[in-house]
Amino acid sequence: MNIEVKGKSTKELEEIASKIRDRIIDVVSRKGGHFSSTLGAVELTLGMHYVFDVESDPFIFDVSHQCYPHKLLTSRWEEFETIRQFGGMCGFTKPKEHKADYFVAGHSSTSISLAVGAAKSIKLKGESRVPVVMIGDGSMSAGMVYEALNELGDLKLPVVIILNDNEMSIAKPIGAISKYLSKILAGKTYQSFKASVDKFIRNNMPEGTTYLAKRLESSIKLITPGILFEELGIDYIGPIDGHNIEEIIETLEIAKSMQKPVIVHARTVKGKGYKIAEGKHEHWHGVGPFNVEDGEFTKKSSSKSATAVYSDALLNLAKKYENVVGVTAAMPSGTGLDKLIEAFPNRFWDVAIAEQHAVTSMAAMAKEGFKPYVTIYSTFLQRGFDQIIHDVCIMNLPVVFAMDRAGIVGNDGETHQGVFDISFLRFIPNMTLFAPRDNETLELALEFAYNLNSPCAIRYPRGSFKELEFKSTPFELGKAEVLKEGSSNKLFISYGAAISKAIEVEKLHREDITIVDLRFVKPLDSKLLEELAKKYDSWYIFSDSQKLGGVASAILEELSRLGINNIKIKSFEYEDSFIEHGDTACVENFLELTPLQLVNKI
Repeated sequence: MNIEVKGKSTKELEEIASKIRDRIIDVVSRKGGHFSSTLGAVELTLGMHYVFDVESDPFIFDVSHQCYPHKLLTSRWEEFETIRQFGGMCGFTKPKEHKADYFVAGHSSTSISLAVGAAKSIKLKGESRVPVVMIGDGSMSAGMVYEALNELGDLKLPVVIILNDNEMSIAKPIGAISKYLSKILAGKTYQSFKASVDKFIRNNMPEGTTYLAKRLESSIKLITPGILFEELGIDYIGPIDGHNIEEIIETLEIAKSMQKPVIVHARTVKGKGYKIAEGKHEHWHGVGPFNVEDGEFTKKSSSKSATAVYSDALLNLAKKYENVVGVTAAMPSGTGLDKLIEAFPNRFWDVAIAEQHAVTSMAAMAKEGFKPYVTIYSTFLQRGFDQIIHDVCIMNLPVVFAMDRAGIVGNDGETHQGVFDISFLRFIPNMTLFAPRDNETLELALEFAYNLNSPCAIRYPRGSFKELEFKSTPFELGKAEVLKEGSSNKLFISYGAAISKAIEVEKLHREDITIVDLRFVKPLDSKLLEELAKKYDSWYIFSDSQKLGGVASAILEELSRLGINNIKIKSFEYEDSFIEHGDTACVENFLELTPLQLVNKI
């Protein structure tokens, strides 16, 4: 049953807001999840539910990491206890979970495009529903937003966009006068007056007078922060206090009644209601379990993460070679590039949520003689796919793609699993794909990439590599490495971090099995594969990647090219389906990919 907010007094709504915050703090402190962004959106969400009809109006949350209040308001108060747990509630909006979740979201800047599509559909159906969007100021840095606004401003379809501004805002307002004028521009009286004047001018005034009237209106808009949106044809209201429920409801009712595209600019505080997390603290965006009293995180890994190893290795490389540059897309601390931005602010950049721009700008730097390291999560590199082909690989430019969070990433679920990068990069001409197996080989991989005069991509996992006993040797283009020779007719071929699983499975198995670290999936070590085919007839492939177009596919294609058809190959890559959210161990158990399960399969 939904929590009813319509018709409630301001005091009652404030009490509901307080209960929602308490519930979020309680559950996330024990289970982990998105935190500061969702706490900051409580009153705005209540306003959405008060003014719009969640049963019929499309409620669209950009990225949707701020959707926890929405979930709590729509029949999921008790189920919220399972947030981001395997088999439990998703941390993002998900229509399969509840009809109030209009669309799956996990990547940013898709919301306004969705709203445009919904608004077109509503018009064609002759319905009166109104799409309502909540989008953060960070998501406004992506070009897709302006593509959507450009069309929406032309179509003039009813869409209400709530700009949840918890940072510096899109355009800095000019104090109280700006706010006052913005509210006047948004009011019913002004909107009615504006429409009447426009009609009168069009029908009765000569051309010169029309120009003067328009210039006067433009002059008023110039001292408001909404000029950018107004020029795109989108009416602008704000900035308003995003924690003042009465002001939010009043403004959203005006916006809804206007029956055209409107942006409501709301100022909010990230982490609102939990003092320790309030403000611009990036590490409170998504959190693990923590102690509510002092904000101390309860689970701290003692192992150095692959991200930290990459960060230190790239920093050393940048000190050694002055032409090393790098970029990330709104994930400086998540990718470890924050260290490099601080050390070399003129050589490393965070370009915000703009993966396409990140890739293409680095292509130009590569042409100019620099060595760019594009450092982006595997799942987000998908957003720059055309640029990898069109701007990097066709020109055969030596750009390095360092893909963090490759493989299963756990609780974020299907929108974030880094399992497709091998499949979507392997077929691109001029691209080299290789992967380290541990901390030392990650450092060696970066050095090898520096000396490679063509595009390449390196993948490494979320969290830490497992410690291995094998000695690390430098990478040689297209060369694999036999780590252990066994006496059975079975062969384990592993790629990247999955080597640790192959080793564990081999130890659990009764037979003495040969283990190979493939190192390169493109180009493959054809000579070694031919030699291995003479000794072993049952090959098992280990890789944290999608099976279709993955490592086993590459090997089968190469064996076919070599005319070798007597090998039985079994891949332990991921099947052709999206992988649900949950603790990695639980997910792997569900997929029947734990070491013991693999031993039984073999």
